[in-house]
Amino acid sequence: MIDLRRLPAAWRRQDVTVRDLPFALLLAVMSFLPVLRGHETYVGELPPRPFDAPAIVALALLCLPLAVRRRWPAACLALVSLGFAVAQLRGYQMVAGTALPAALVSSGAHLERHRRPAVIVLSAAFAALAIALHLLGGAERPDGYVVVYLALAAAWGIGSWLRSGRAAEAERRVRVAEATRAAERTRIARELHDVVAHHVTAMVVQAEAARYLTASPDRLDATLNAVTGTGRRAITDLRHLLDLLNPEHGTPGNDVRTPSAGDLGTLVEHTRQAGQPVEFTEEGEPSESAGSAEFVAYRVVQEALTNALRYAHGNRTVTRVRYGEKEITVQVGTDGPERRTSSPGGSGRGLAGLRERVDALGGEFSAHPQAGGGFVVRARIPTGSPS
Repeated sequence: MIDLRRLPAAWRRQDVTVRDLPFALLLAVMSFLPVLRGHETYVGELPPRPFDAPAIVALALLCLPLAVRRRWPAACLALVSLGFAVAQLRGYQMVAGTALPAALVSSGAHLERHRRPAVIVLSAAFAALAIALHLLGGAERPDGYVVVYLALAAAWGIGSWLRSGRAAEAERRVRVAEATRAAERTRIARELHDVVAHHVTAMVVQAEAARYLTASPDRLDATLNAVTGTGRRAITDLRHLLDLLNPEHGTPGNDVRTPSAGDLGTLVEHTRQAGQPVEFTEEGEPSESAGSAEFVAYRVVQEALTNALRYAHGNRTVTRVRYGEKEITVQVGTDGPERRTSSPGGSGRGLAGLRERVDALGGEFSAHPQAGGGFVVRARIPTGSPS
């Protein structure tokens, strides 16, 4: 049994010539219908002549080229114009004369090159046709020819307008695609920064501390184990990120876990293992409607702790996270003056990326030095945004 719902899609898959052919055949058939007598398209007011063999040729030239009006618009317009001229000069009055405006619309919309010469040639051809019809005894007045010419020019103008609209839409799609690619590259850069910067900073700090523990084998072994564990977590997080970039991500059996505020305890513990004294306080419970707010809160804490490791290693760091009904508030502050360590320097991308993330959810973000020394990062993140 034929599924009628699939017919439109199957028709759209057909070649453009196949899809344009029915209109050409319909116009040819309509030229023989008695009910359409008196609705013919003609110019010149020559005495009508009954159909004969040349009339069939003129009919074929008018109708059949319409099947290729989008594939070869120039050839279609030339043949249809020839058929129209033959029909008018011979006095054949037929509905198929409508093919000329149709060909002009298609040519105006799809002709790629030599558009201006085409307009000049067609205008000259119409003027020559008008003169020939007058010499053959046509009763058409000059203003009648002008009206027909303007109607044909309007058909070309409609096609040109359609062409401009199609070009504008194509340009808009290109801009949207470019903006989407740029946004995706920015998102990937942020994720890579968040994953790599935190773990690598911790590894560098731990490895630097290991230099001074050669006289204490137990502490040295523990520090090296922490470096190894941090490296493994970095590899795991990078694999998760690559899985997120995988086109097959989201298919059954390929779910990838995204960090959330519930993982903050683990994040703080890893920072402590890197040698940073962190005081961590949580108030409330994450709501089910937190959405992207949980993920952004996790990234805020992660970036702040990474900066504390990098610039204030060994200084007391206080982290507070409060879960409200409509928002999550985060504050991470370090005590004392900034310490320049040999850890990798920051590029500034982390804080800028956090500000953009928080702003995107309609929240507030600030990062600035404290009056008594140290640095504080604050964020207010509205909940309820889709993840």
